[in-house]
Amino acid sequence: MQAANPRRGYILGLSAYIIWGLFPIYFKAIAAVPAIEIIIHRALWSALFGSIVLMFWKHPGWWRDLRNNPQRLAVLALSGTLIAANWIVYVWAVNNGRMLEASLGYYINPLVNVLLAMLLLGERLRRLQMLAVAFAAIGVAQHVWHVGSLPWVSLALALTFAFYGLIRKKAPVAALPGLVVETWMLVPLALIWLTLNPTAVSAQPEFWTTTQAIWLAAAGPVTLVPLVCFNAAARHLPFTTLGFLQYIAPTLVLLLAVLLYGEHLTTSTIITFAFIWTGLAIYSVDIWLKSRGRH
Repeated sequence: MQAANPRRGYILGLSAYIIWGLFPIYFKAIAAVPAIEIIIHRALWSALFGSIVLMFWKHPGWWRDLRNNPQRLAVLALSGTLIAANWIVYVWAVNNGRMLEASLGYYINPLVNVLLAMLLLGERLRRLQMLAVAFAAIGVAQHVWHVGSLPWVSLALALTFAFYGLIRKKAPVAALPGLVVETWMLVPLALIWLTLNPTAVSAQPEFWTTTQAIWLAAAGPVTLVPLVCFNAAARHLPFTTLGFLQYIAPTLVLLLAVLLYGEHLTTSTIITFAFIWTGLAIYSVDIWLKSRGRH
């Protein structure tokens, strides 16, 4: 499929991934709020802001399709739980000096997707895919060997997002309305949590007179704007191109971690990244070859 407007697609795609890559700056700005509480408000404000955006959505039939397929609502409830878990781990990692691990998690994610496709969907891996996954596995194994523990932040982010994508395929709903429904599924839990935690930072009236409150309320647009950009980009760019652009976000997180926030890049971490990057290079070559019918 030819892209309708490649220039616009690149601008929108780059915008989406750059915003995602700069998320740590936003979460650092509200680091005084616990990670779980940030996610509570992210769900609440995303649901509210997303509902407003959907009022102008060009495909009003999405809700009718969902209403006529209640099993899709159940799938979205499960996928919403997974994305919330992913958000919590990510925010915790950013605000606890573990941004390098978070970056590694999103580098690993495409390779985890390939592995899950083989294990759960019965897809046969091509030779280059197997080689790419092997390099990723070696990278994780050497981390365990040198550090003495699993990179649980990286694995948690990669696995929750991979399973999220896998489950979302069972509910073919456009990304924006799908995310809005997922966040609305989380709203009752969010309200219950706030009710049971009257001492929470955001439960104090004086909190809402601070600039932190403005940052927290911005969680809605901060979450949805890059998604809208990504959806628009997907209409103008081939999937292969978007696949290459996805590495912008974890690269920005890596650079922020080392250059702005002073996280230490150890020899073991460098070796781990080297194996993962090699695996991703092989994976990218495989995608490129397949897209041109040479595989």
